[in-house]
Amino acid sequence: MNSDFSPLLWLQHTTIAGLSVSSIAIASMVALLVYLAMATTVRIALHRLASIAGRTANRADDFFIEVLSGTSQWLMALAALLIGVGMLDLADRWAARVGQLWFVALALQLALWANRAVTIGLRRHAERNASVGQGPQSAATTLVSWGLRTMLWAVALLAMLSNMGVNITAFVASLGVGGIAIALAAQNILGDLFASIAIATDKPFEVGDFITLGSVAGTVEMVGVKTTRIRSLSGEQIVMSNTEMLKQTVSNFKRLQERRIVFGFGVTYDTTAEQAEAIPALVKGIIEASDKLRFDRAHFKKFGDSSLDYEVVYIVRDPAYGIYMDEQQRINLALMRELAAQGIGFAFPTRTVHLVAPAAPAAPAAGSGIGIGQAGVLPG
Repeated sequence: MNSDFSPLLWLQHTTIAGLSVSSIAIASMVALLVYLAMATTVRIALHRLASIAGRTANRADDFFIEVLSGTSQWLMALAALLIGVGMLDLADRWAARVGQLWFVALALQLALWANRAVTIGLRRHAERNASVGQGPQSAATTLVSWGLRTMLWAVALLAMLSNMGVNITAFVASLGVGGIAIALAAQNILGDLFASIAIATDKPFEVGDFITLGSVAGTVEMVGVKTTRIRSLSGEQIVMSNTEMLKQTVSNFKRLQERRIVFGFGVTYDTTAEQAEAIPALVKGIIEASDKLRFDRAHFKKFGDSSLDYEVVYIVRDPAYGIYMDEQQRINLALMRELAAQGIGFAFPTRTVHLVAPAAPAAPAAGSGIGIGQAGVLPG
């Protein structure tokens, strides 16, 4: 064994890729210590902030804690490694690369924090809407989340490419040309996308609303980026394009506060004028007997083909369809009883045919000829 061997001298004089082993060891130790210090600092900060947030009613500190808890351990390790590498005597070219990696690590961490902030903000917005009874906002949440995340990561990517020396002006221009080509190829999909944006912002209907459009009637189950799904009264799910939905007139019964009901009936023509005049007051009394209804008007409208026609208008104070049908049934039965008690009959389609007897044929004139059926004998 060589007695002149010294570990310290060996570390100083032995090189790897032009760097002494001792400097690499020192850089590694510094990187490890920096990582432990950063991880410990973040952990202690989160613990302190959590204890402070527990004593306050402000939700802003909770939001900050949730965002900060999204700090990436891998990016902290990369930052610590870059600090250690910065202590090495690197060539200018590698030193520039280390600087670029610093920017990439910082941009990625900021993007992760911003992405987490968007997620938390949209989640709290959905919880706030649910607490006031507005129901889930699936289309709005999906579109806003998709738009914000796309813009966020696009900005982060372009910033990193620019820092690396890439000419992002030409890159953005090429993306614009490519975007036009994609838009032309997918114009139907984009039409549904913009229709979904219109539904999310204008809110003609929301999830949970009962709507009718054309021959379709049902409850909205989901408003997506391309289609809307409706659960029909017969039970099946109907999937409709957002663009086609906005082309039609949508009746939203969820926002109905009162129902205005117009109905008519007819009585027979043998009803006297006094009886006909008393019918509107009779109908008014039947309607006002219920506190769920508000009488509007009742009129002898016209002389029909086979009936004296009446038109009645009333308001149902409750929008429930079942209540309307119960009240209409009560009104119909009460009308039957009251009109029958007064000797007034409901009209039904009738037709009166007047028959006219034909005139008798005229008798033949005297000397006009020989009558039919006569017989005679000629003289000899």
